[in-house]
Amino acid sequence: MEKIDELDRKILRIITQNARMPFKDVAEQCGVSRAAIHQRVQKMFDNGVIIGSGYQVDPNMLGYSMCVLVGLELTNGMLNEPVVEALKEIPEVVDEYYTLGAYALLIKMYAKDNKDLMRLLNTVQCIDGVAKTETLTCLDQGIGRTVPIES
Repeated sequence: MEKIDELDRKILRIITQNARMPFKDVAEQCGVSRAAIHQRVQKMFDNGVIIGSGYQVDPNMLGYSMCVLVGLELTNGMLNEPVVEALKEIPEVVDEYYTLGAYALLIKMYAKDNKDLMRLLNTVQCIDGVAKTETLTCLDQGIGRTVPIES
């Protein structure tokens, strides 16, 4: 990966604060042309600096009133990949992390209510290779941001 320069960092600081900002406004703030912004952003996508874009939807507005983190113990650490592939088939699982510590995997998922949560947990617990789960209910999320973009 090529190094990103100060202009790239400035662009990233602006667009991570407001991804809907028109490139012409980003260009004005950076003192360069709109074409330069477009080229820089495209290059950052191509080089894997920017790894996604899109809109975030409030799960509550879609009827998902519960957010949970589930720690998964596996019967064998070598089963990580097949378990993750099975988890990908569950649309309510939105994040997955392979971890060190008490759990081999940590997942984040959303449920509509307690009954839906039970269905989802039963689905996860029936995956070949899952030995045990522990569920933590999220009451609120106080921080949701990207890493600092420093000079």
